[in-house]
Amino acid sequence: MIPDGLGLVVAAGVFTAIVCGFGTLPFFFVDEISDRVTVALWGLAGGIMLFASLFGFVVEGLEEGTLTQVGLGLLVGIALVIAADRIIADYEFSPREMPDADFRKLVLIVGVLTVHSFPEGVALGVAFADLGVDGDLVLAGLTVPALAIFITVAISIQNVPEGLAVAIPLHTYGVSNWKIFGWAVFSSIPQPIGAGIAYLFVTFAREFLPFGFGFAAGAMIYLVVHDMFPEALDHGSELPGGGRRELAFGVALGVAIMIPVMAVTE
Repeated sequence: MIPDGLGLVVAAGVFTAIVCGFGTLPFFFVDEISDRVTVALWGLAGGIMLFASLFGFVVEGLEEGTLTQVGLGLLVGIALVIAADRIIADYEFSPREMPDADFRKLVLIVGVLTVHSFPEGVALGVAFADLGVDGDLVLAGLTVPALAIFITVAISIQNVPEGLAVAIPLHTYGVSNWKIFGWAVFSSIPQPIGAGIAYLFVTFAREFLPFGFGFAAGAMIYLVVHDMFPEALDHGSELPGGGRRELAFGVALGVAIMIPVMAVTE
């Protein structure tokens, strides 16, 4: 039997995917985004994801189960992203290489972000585990848990700089703005798919919910530390201080944004 809330969960995933396209909008108005702004945006995204992982998923996981269950989920979540990274290890995102790149390289760059968006979708689906059971907001006749709102907001905000990450190389390669928008949304299509699969799993096997929370947190934390922060510092390598100040500012801003969001959704 298909749970009543599956459509709402997938719709939330589709929404976060569309928001990814918003990261391409600056190129409809300007030809170039400064490295300083790009580094700060990556920091903003990383700060949001780390805060959501630690104070959303890990805390909820520990309330639902044991430290061992959550810890095991963390390790498996990290392992999944490591495996995805190794599949595409020879094709790291680097917009400064784009003038010499071919179409195959361009598609693989988008593929990196597409593969990485699946764990974010899983995180979204796990966050909706208590849909219709607990929550204050009512949508489509179902009570929506605070964590689901929190994580949807977090992933949506961090998808904006991910959309920008897709846009930078494609714009450099001469792709039209609307096609860039389409590629950015396409790169996040795994989010509604992952959200639906994860929601179905934790709905029918709630004993695995603490593991699911840990899994989502592990995947997101690894993405931030291993991929997003180094990517930001690569963009800021020519800035004073190597872009560290801009990255720290972005992280602090992300945390500052999510604190009131968490307070409102509790």
